[in-house]
Amino acid sequence: MRRSMGIVGSTVKTPIWALLMLMGLITTGLAQSPTPAAARRGFWELPKNLTAVEGTAVELRCGVTAPGSVIQWAKDGLLLGPDPRIPGFPRYHLEGDPTRGEFHLHVEACELSDDAEYECQVGRSELGPELVSPKVFLSVLVPPKTLQLTPDAGSTVTWVAGQEYVVTCVSGEAKPAPDITFFQSEQIISDVSSDVNEGSQEKLFTTEATARVTPQGSDNGQVFVCEGSNPALVAPIQASFTMNVLFPPGPPAIEWPGLDKGHVQAGQSLELPCVARGGNPLATIQWLKNDQPMPTAWGTEHTQAVARSILVMTVRPEDHGARLSCQVYNSVSPGTQEQSVTLQVTFPPSAITILGSASQLENKNVTLCCVTKSSRPRVLLRWWLGGRQLLPTEETVMDGLHGGHISMSNLTFLVRRDDNGLSLTCEAFSEAFSKETFKKTLTLNVKYPAQKLWIEGPSEGQHLKTGTRVRLVCLAIGGNPEPSLIWFKDLRMVTEARQAQGSPQRVQLGNLEKSGSTFSRELVFITGPWDNQAKFSCKAGQLSASTRLVVQFPPTNLTILANTSALRPGDAVNLTCVSISSNPPVNLSWDKEGERLEDVAAPPQSAPFKGSAASRSVFLRVSSQDHGHRVTCCAHSVELRETVSAFYRLNVLYPPEFLGEQVLVVTAVEQGEALLPVLVSANPVPEAFNWTFRGYRLSPAGGPRHRILAGGALQLWNVTRADGGLYQLHCQNSEGTAEALVRLEVHYAPTIRALQDPTEVNVGGSVDMVCSVDANPVLPEMFSWEKLGEEEEEDKSLDDMEKISKGSTGRLRIHHAKLDQAGTYQCIVDNGVVPPARGVIRLVVRFAPQVEHPTPLSKVAAAGDSTSSATLHCRARGVPNVIFTWAKNGVPLDLQDPRFTEHTYHQGSIHSSLLTIANVSAAQDYALFTCTATNPLGSDHTNIQLVSIGRPDPPLGLKVVSLTPHSVGLEWKPGFDGGLPQRFQIRYEALETPGFLYVDVLPPQATSFTLSGLQPSTRYRVWLLASNALGDSGLADKGIQLSITTPGGSQPPEQPELQAPPRPCSGPPGLPLLPVLFAVGGLLLLSNASCVGGFLWRRRLRRLAEGISEKTETGSEEDRVRNEYDSQGTGDRDTQSSTVSTMQIEPYYHPMRDLGPRLPPTLEETSYPRASAGVEDEGVVFSGHLYDDVGGAYHPPGTWGRLYDEVHVGPYNLHWPEDKYEDPRGIYDQVAGDVGTVESDSLPFELRGHLV
Repeated sequence: MRRSMGIVGSTVKTPIWALLMLMGLITTGLAQSPTPAAARRGFWELPKNLTAVEGTAVELRCGVTAPGSVIQWAKDGLLLGPDPRIPGFPRYHLEGDPTRGEFHLHVEACELSDDAEYECQVGRSELGPELVSPKVFLSVLVPPKTLQLTPDAGSTVTWVAGQEYVVTCVSGEAKPAPDITFFQSEQIISDVSSDVNEGSQEKLFTTEATARVTPQGSDNGQVFVCEGSNPALVAPIQASFTMNVLFPPGPPAIEWPGLDKGHVQAGQSLELPCVARGGNPLATIQWLKNDQPMPTAWGTEHTQAVARSILVMTVRPEDHGARLSCQVYNSVSPGTQEQSVTLQVTFPPSAITILGSASQLENKNVTLCCVTKSSRPRVLLRWWLGGRQLLPTEETVMDGLHGGHISMSNLTFLVRRDDNGLSLTCEAFSEAFSKETFKKTLTLNVKYPAQKLWIEGPSEGQHLKTGTRVRLVCLAIGGNPEPSLIWFKDLRMVTEARQAQGSPQRVQLGNLEKSGSTFSRELVFITGPWDNQAKFSCKAGQLSASTRLVVQFPPTNLTILANTSALRPGDAVNLTCVSISSNPPVNLSWDKEGERLEDVAAPPQSAPFKGSAASRSVFLRVSSQDHGHRVTCCAHSVELRETVSAFYRLNVLYPPEFLGEQVLVVTAVEQGEALLPVLVSANPVPEAFNWTFRGYRLSPAGGPRHRILAGGALQLWNVTRADGGLYQLHCQNSEGTAEALVRLEVHYAPTIRALQDPTEVNVGGSVDMVCSVDANPVLPEMFSWEKLGEEEEEDKSLDDMEKISKGSTGRLRIHHAKLDQAGTYQCIVDNGVVPPARGVIRLVVRFAPQVEHPTPLSKVAAAGDSTSSATLHCRARGVPNVIFTWAKNGVPLDLQDPRFTEHTYHQGSIHSSLLTIANVSAAQDYALFTCTATNPLGSDHTNIQLVSIGRPDPPLGLKVVSLTPHSVGLEWKPGFDGGLPQRFQIRYEALETPGFLYVDVLPPQATSFTLSGLQPSTRYRVWLLASNALGDSGLADKGIQLSITTPGGSQPPEQPELQAPPRPCSGPPGLPLLPVLFAVGGLLLLSNASCVGGFLWRRRLRRLAEGISEKTETGSEEDRVRNEYDSQGTGDRDTQSSTVSTMQIEPYYHPMRDLGPRLPPTLEETSYPRASAGVEDEGVVFSGHLYDDVGGAYHPPGTWGRLYDEVHVGPYNLHWPEDKYEDPRGIYDQVAGDVGTVESDSLPFELRGHLV
């Protein structure tokens, strides 16, 4: 229903809210025309009907003169509103200048929904009523988007020419409905029906067109097009497919080479092309000969649409009259198309034959017939003898094969001796074959006899030895045919017998040879006994010649005859030797294995080959040893100087007999192989070999570890010692049995069966270390001993020990045992079978306790303020384990007192006791403590003094270890450190130069130092001082100074960058007065200050003592150590008043941290080792074996090891070595380890000396 502004004045009741809204719109002035009130109202430009294509922009124009009125557009009666942006229609908006009355409706990208009626409306105002423009139409054209073609567009459609097909084309939706046109090979198809259908939306239409098509061959490869058009399209749209039209080919054409079609000659190679044009697909060509297919190939040329096939054949006479046809067709041909040609073949006779014999006796007639094979056309015949033509007696022509003719000519003539060897020719000729001549030739053979015959060779009656090569030649003169010259032996024709491959040919019969009119044939043969007195003849026709040979030969056959074949020990046998034939006669003799035998003559016999026979006999009695022996008969010819022999092998049946070479003992290695051989003699061969071991019969078929070989030998593998023993062999044959015993000795590597481990002995006692083994063989020198840990190439530690070997037991006997003989010994047993056995025996030498007495360890310092603790360390050596007891000032110490705690450790022969005193009191505990070590062999003790913290003792043993022109290397032993960390300082002076120089030793706890910067050839005096926080050791001890003189040198020393500079000090003489006065004043001030600082004594002492106590308690905890000597393999220690961890122990205390500042070491200080070996690696891990480290607990004399590690004392040397000992700070330097870096002037005066 169309709505307009005129509705406001109608009688329809309008809601009040609608009127109010309309009043509001009017009052807003939207789209109001500012035209003056005096202007005339009306349209000055009216809208027009428009047509637009979908997707294009269009503008409906409207020009209005209506001041104060609202202008808007209506679409199919729907008001679009006066807002120029037209809300709700994003593609619509108003364009133009409203002040000029331009209100054009602009539609962007037209759609089908824009196809409607439009009108421009002007609202009522004070100046006049509403105005409405005439209705205009906006027609939107929609082009078709697609064409759907059936068959599918873009494809190739195969049709058969002449058949009707239907093609359908459907357009896409469009407005207005599209027009569809079909093109076949660019020609419009008129037989088309079309239908217009409504689309999916209103105002849209589709067109469906159908065309009926009858393709022709010319349409093949052309395009079939469906074209759609409507007003919205600039150019029509198309859909197409390609037509593949099948149609038959054209008729074939045979292209005959030349003008005379069908005429060919036999033997000609005929190439005959056949061409067929057109057709889809191109034609298939087939050749036929007399309606029978011929195997041919054909090819196609698609660009020219031609199929071609060439028939290649060789013309033969039988092809005369043959019909050759070429047929063409394809898949749509209604039938085959054909063209043919008939052959006319010209051919000569394929052969000429002369019938009859050309061989005849002289002066006789010869009759011959010449016949040709079929030819087209016929041929003529003529005869020739040499160069002379002969006239035929008769000529005949007959029909032949393949339409040809046969010619025949007969000839008869008289032959003479002069005609022998002439050529007789029959010649055929014709005008059709003028370039060819056909002949058949025979050689005339006129026969006549030979004139003379004789033999050349050894003279008759000459003696020839057998094996002689004889050559006989038969010769003849003249004759035709050539004489055959045939050889005969004793009336039998001689031929070459077939010889075995590789054997020499005894008879060679030559060929007939001709030289001029002389003919010859030789006979070569090797003489044999059979040629003796033989007659050799040569024959040629009726002629004959002969000769006779005399041949000497040894016995042709020497035979030994026995009166029995089965012999047993003790039987007798009679042997006869017979020489069958020989020329001249021979002498016979007998021997057995080279021993001449007595024989007797036998009766003579007849002999072949016209020779002489002989025989002799011998009588023998046999034994088992004669089995296999040869009895030989020799036939000797004195004239021929030849001997022929034959032997008879004795076959003596006897039971098995073992030979003297039979092995009765076999040796094998365990896990190896063993072969028990069998050397037995028997005839016949033993039927069975049965082996028995320990009453059990071994399977003849073999087992997992044995097999019986073909000769009876027993083979064993993976031999074990249980396989050793006697093996019984039982041999049997048909004559009897025999038995033998073979012993198998199995050698195996030694195995330790028993070791006396450990072996214990007191010092000075005697003991045997026993090693028992299981071995085979047991050799007297298979035991050897060595001491483990010896580094010398030649172990001399066993020289004073006695080595005893008896059977499977070896002993190492020690007389007067020494401490250095304690350790681990290895028993090595080698009997030649790998691997040797090795066993370890620990020798423990028991001795009384030996307590160490090093001077630096005889003091322990602790603060006596009743809050600190101190630890006393007592170490001793001894086997077996020692028991420690403690006494204070000679009175046994009551360890039940909670202030005393003892920890005992055992490591091999090293034993330690740590006595910790808690709440040390200067009044009660500053005393002399005695440690006593006791075991069943004795006791020993040492004294340790518990003192107050004080200055260190002077160092000990200052010595020179190296000396150069510019430096000196020094070593020393630190003394007691006073309970505080100590450091060392070197003072030195050149004797010719006044003043002293000082050098601090870095690191502070080093016990070696290189003093550099010296002058060559100069005398120096060097002092060594020790100091701690309470002062230094002083210079009173002579042992801390020495004098040196540097050697001369030419090069100045290189000063190291980090060398601490010496501090010069003025000498004592010539002291100035002013410094003396200042020194006196300083002493007075110092005495006053001592009074003021007295009250600080207790507080400072307590603080220091607390720090020392804490560090002492911390450092006194030691881990549990297992005692190797203990029979249970676990650590043995006293657990009175404490519990200790069972972890790996570090019996040393870690060195106390340095009190002085860490300065970079000088070049000389970086490479000198500490005097105490092993301080850096103090962890001790003990083996779980009971006696693993007993031998390692004894080292060479003079070596200090770790505190709980191996320690060695030489025999009867009960004093600790003085040159090398354990750094005592490794035990006691942690007592005051927590004091920290304390300068001496920061301590109270009371701590700068001893308290007691």
